[in-house]
Amino acid sequence: MKLKEIYDKIDALYPKKVSDDYIAAFGGHDNSGILIDAGKDITGAVFSLDLSQGAIDAAIKAGANLIVTHHPAIFFPIANLRADDALGARLLRAIEAGIGVVSMHLNLDCAAGGIDESLAEAVGAQGEIHVCERFESGGYGRIYTIKKQTFSQFAASLLQALNTHRAFLYGAEAEEIGKAASFCGAGVDAGAIAAAKRCGANAIVSADIKHNFICDALESGLKVVQLTHYASENYGFKKIYQHLKDVLGVPCAYHEDKCML
Repeated sequence: MKLKEIYDKIDALYPKKVSDDYIAAFGGHDNSGILIDAGKDITGAVFSLDLSQGAIDAAIKAGANLIVTHHPAIFFPIANLRADDALGARLLRAIEAGIGVVSMHLNLDCAAGGIDESLAEAVGAQGEIHVCERFESGGYGRIYTIKKQTFSQFAASLLQALNTHRAFLYGAEAEEIGKAASFCGAGVDAGAIAAAKRCGANAIVSADIKHNFICDALESGLKVVQLTHYASENYGFKKIYQHLKDVLGVPCAYHEDKCML
């Protein structure tokens, strides 16, 4: 099976158009789609949040010649490929091994049943979910009711669901919360904080939050859980793998870079 046939199956369920629509509506940059095509019949696929050396190891060991990532293996244009550069080393090794790469970024974040929605599920969303940045084909940022519990209990339950032990917690751990906002990846900015506050959220969950936004969230009465970027998205990407592995028509496996959790 050719890479284009595999990609068409992925795109039918999680269209790149969602990424294009998000950028048209809210700006930003993405580079989703087929990023490396070695021109070979696909023997198997490894799903990995990143095109890491560990993911390439896993593909070679499994006899697979396709890696499907969430984060784009090439995000911005590059001027050269060098073996002494981390990005260049990964790309050169994949190409030399005949491994193709498909990356699905904002389309997976924003799709119905995508990574952002899955993070809300892990947080414990109940009932109606308010989408912060909604557009025709998807949306990003979720605000929802959760079971009433202390902030400490809330954080412990979330870390268990995401299978991670690393997070920064900001706020009184004994205080009760009953509504949360979550943004997978690095999605917290002034607009996210304003939306969370407007909707009555008590806590905000995300990753890579800038210091000034943590300060603003706390002074807006929001408690903050800052996850690793990897942990905030690996949970949802694994669910997408579970959805896709039986429809691609080739053997599939999942790779985790556990040091990133």
